[in-house]
Amino acid sequence: MSLPKVEDARKLSEEELAEEILAAKRELFELRLQQATSELKETHQFKHTRHRLAQLMTVERERQIIESNKNDEVKSTATSDTDSQTPKTSTEEEKEE
Repeated sequence: MSLPKVEDARKLSEEELAEEILAAKRELFELRLQQATSELKETHQFKHTRHRLAQLMTVERERQIIESNKNDEVKSTATSDTDSQTPKTSTEEEKEE
């Protein structure tokens, strides 16, 4: 059995991604429980599940970074719009005081 591909994780929606992460964490818990009770036969499942969880969490983090970059661009655009107004000179500021 080959390891899952990250492209599969990137195709998921936000809700599906969150569900998959939760499912992978549950599966890891169940695998640990099986191992503790000596019921685990396929020990390679640990590797596959951890790998899948890492992929899912990486995709989630990538999306968070992209979203924060978009928010930063919107903020910088709004700031540059207010900065485009003509700034006051030092003499104008002194007159106001």
